[in-house]
Amino acid sequence: MASQIANQSNQLPAATAGTFTMAEGLTVTRMGYGAMQLAGPHVFGPPADRAAAVAVLREVVALGITHIDTSDYYGPYVTNQIIKQALHPYPDDLHLVTKVGARRDAEGNWLQALAPDQLRQAVYDNLDHLGLDVLDVVNLRVGGLGSPEPGSVAEPFSVLAQLQQEGLIKHLGISTVNAEQIAEAQTIAPVVCVQNFYNIANRADDDLIDSLAAQGIAYVPYFPLGGFSPLQSDKLSSVAARLGTTPMAVALAWLLQRSPNILLIPGTSSVAHLHENVSGAALTLSEEDITELNSIAA
Repeated sequence: MASQIANQSNQLPAATAGTFTMAEGLTVTRMGYGAMQLAGPHVFGPPADRAAAVAVLREVVALGITHIDTSDYYGPYVTNQIIKQALHPYPDDLHLVTKVGARRDAEGNWLQALAPDQLRQAVYDNLDHLGLDVLDVVNLRVGGLGSPEPGSVAEPFSVLAQLQQEGLIKHLGISTVNAEQIAEAQTIAPVVCVQNFYNIANRADDDLIDSLAAQGIAYVPYFPLGGFSPLQSDKLSSVAARLGTTPMAVALAWLLQRSPNILLIPGTSSVAHLHENVSGAALTLSEEDITELNSIAA
C-alpha cells in the first residue's frame, strides 16, 4: 500500500507534530495517545476517577490528535468502554488502533491468547466495547512484555487476515516482533505498523526502524518514556533544563526527530500531564542536543 509522510508541523496544532499516512485513507497525527493508563492500577480494573479519564480522552480530541491506541485487555474491557463513553459517535478523522493476542486472568496476570478462537473473539469484543462495525487497525501482539520471542507468526496473523477479508478489520499491524516475523507476516497480508519497545535509552530496533521507514511502514514505540520505570538520565535532564522544558517532553521530541515514520502513543490519566506530553511535539532539538541525547543509549 502506498504510504507517505506529511511534515505539516507549522500548519497543524502543536499536539499533532504533522501526519503520517499508514495506508490509503488512514492518515494519523504523529503525536497520538495511548489509553492503557485509563484503567486501574497495573492496567487492571476500573480507574479511581472515571470522569477524569473521560476528560482526558475529550482533551485528546480537542488537541487535534487523531490516533488513539488501545486494547480490550486493558482493564480488561474497561479502557475501551471508557473510550466509547467519552467519544462515541467518533469524529470522522479519529482512528482507533487496538491489539489482540493477550488476555488477563482473575489476578491481573498477562497471558498469551493466540489461538484462532481467542483472536476471533478478541476482535468481536473490541468491536462491541468500542461500538464499531469495523476496526481501523488491529495489531497482533506475539512477543513478551518487552522483547520479541522466536517463532512463526503465520497462524495467528492468518486469522486476522481472514477477519480483514470478512470486513471486520481495515488494516493490520504487529507488535513485539523481530524483522523475520514482520517479513513472514507480510507474505500473508500488508503490515501498516509495527509496535515494539523502544525509547531514547533502549535502541535495539534502530536498524528495524530505518528498514520500515524505507517501506513506508509506521513504527510505534511503546513505553516511549520508559514504561513502568520512567526514564532517568542526567543528560536528558540537562538538555531539558537548557530548553526550559521537561525531560519527558525532550524524550518524545527526540523520537519524533529520530525518524519520520515514528508515531508516538504516550499515555496518561491526567489532562495536565497530557499537555506536558504533547509539548514535546513542538520542540525542535538542535544537532548538539541530539548528539548529547544519542549518547544515553551508548
